[in-house]
Amino acid sequence: MSWVSLVSTPAVGFILSYPMTWKNELMVLLYLALFAGCVAALIWQQKRRRKMRLPFGEDLKLLRAPGETQLRLVRKLEEDSLLWLLLAALVPVTVTISLLSATLLLPLSLQPVGAGITFLGVIATFYASARWFARKTSEIGNRYLGYFGERVVAEQLEPLKALGWRIFHDVPGLNNGQAFNLDHVAVGSNGVFIIETKTRRKGGARPGFDDHKVYFDGHALVWPWGEDNHGLEQTERNADWLEATLRSEIGELVTVAPILALPGWWVEMKPSREPRRCRVVNPKALEKYLPSGPAVLSQEHQHAIIAKLEARCRDVAY
Repeated sequence: MSWVSLVSTPAVGFILSYPMTWKNELMVLLYLALFAGCVAALIWQQKRRRKMRLPFGEDLKLLRAPGETQLRLVRKLEEDSLLWLLLAALVPVTVTISLLSATLLLPLSLQPVGAGITFLGVIATFYASARWFARKTSEIGNRYLGYFGERVVAEQLEPLKALGWRIFHDVPGLNNGQAFNLDHVAVGSNGVFIIETKTRRKGGARPGFDDHKVYFDGHALVWPWGEDNHGLEQTERNADWLEATLRSEIGELVTVAPILALPGWWVEMKPSREPRRCRVVNPKALEKYLPSGPAVLSQEHQHAIIAKLEARCRDVAY
């Protein structure tokens, strides 16, 4: 499209004919800044009020619930979503005003060129802002999916409590200054198990693959759309970290078995090519799988491990 034809479009004609002065621009920018500032101040005040006049002691600490970290992130993202919307709406308006101002300062012969640049800049900025906001909001959905998946696994672990097992969720850890969490840790006479949860959507199956099945050959995961190690190496690293941490805290060697749980997926084993420590299961199998082995931990040993895990997990304040 040539500059002449671009200038002749109704949108660019409107841009050139719109009466904009520096006073108008300043008033619009001041209004937008004032509105955004008022919203931010009100949100800050609401957050501050939540911490006042608690009905219980401020030193009260609860155990972490399933998906505690994911839920905190979801809540934080939801609280920030209004500010994202304001920012996404403010950027195109600011760019429009700035480009219009620059266009009106150009010589009359160059204003059509400036108008064309303004038109393209507004379209590009509007699209980029809308896409950025859409990505931010989709992150809320992905985080909530992860949270819900951890809740699914937690419910499948619940029956083990009647057998004397202790279950801990979202166990916080620190490795080389990097904070992370263990989705679930189960402690019983049959040992210590770490269960990591990976909740993945279905769809996009290749020919010859069922869209609800994932195969584990002892080394990698074979999904309907491809093969990867997503979650396997992380689960084994977390098991190594917990082993080292418990050894330093209770002064005894504790073997931690890593398990990767895939909610909603039919897990099928294939002939192993390079067996690894991590096991992959549907969460429904955990109730029978964990107590199936021989007893390896005494009551005293279990109590020592449980005490350390409980102290680590009891950090949820209002």
